[in-house]
Amino acid sequence: MVEHTCRAVARRVPVLVGITDTSIRESLRLAEHAAQHGALAVVVAPPYYFPAGQPELAGYLQCIATDAPLPVVLYNMPACTKTPIELDTLAEVMGHPNVVAFKDSGGDLTYFQHARAMMAERCPDKTILIGPEEQLAAAVLMGGHGGVSGGANVFPRLYVRLLEAAEAGNIEDTRALQGQVLAVSRLYRVGRHASSTIKGIKCALSCLAICDDFMAEPMQRFRPDERRRIQSALDAMSDVCA
Repeated sequence: MVEHTCRAVARRVPVLVGITDTSIRESLRLAEHAAQHGALAVVVAPPYYFPAGQPELAGYLQCIATDAPLPVVLYNMPACTKTPIELDTLAEVMGHPNVVAFKDSGGDLTYFQHARAMMAERCPDKTILIGPEEQLAAAVLMGGHGGVSGGANVFPRLYVRLLEAAEAGNIEDTRALQGQVLAVSRLYRVGRHASSTIKGIKCALSCLAICDDFMAEPMQRFRPDERRRIQSALDAMSDVCA
């Protein structure tokens, strides 16, 4: 996947490769592979399965940052990893010269605001991004630099326009565009399981003839009834598609 993606992108935009694993050795092997094939940076979250203590996590992340052949983006995703990157740990690891950015998908805007303030004071040249797209407008208005938004795969112009409006302090346009982003979240509520977000995005892209909706096992693509619901949701968002 890394090889095909980097070849297709052909350096037109940055490619960031996730290297999260339960093992430092495996993460670094993935980082080497990403570097060999033209990725710009790697993204690492806390190792999953057995939760690490914060001192262990800080050492783990610093080791990867030291040995990785590419710049490192830290990724806070406690819902999937079970281990949050606490603020003290973040402050310690963000000081590493090879750590260039932080993405927060924890969903707590108070945490995000504290992280942003810490980074603005200690490492103002580094980037902070929000994960949940429903919080993108608020995060940018708080001083964040942008987001990694699932819906941007389907409606990229919408998210760029929202980012630009929020950066410009245009509250009226930001509010209107944020309402459209919330409408996109209808795509994520078709299924019954945690995989619904991924399935909704892939199915929407398939309905728009952008890519296939094949899912890596054990997840399965939406059934015909669910696909029809996704198509109906897209039809109702014709103003977003414009």
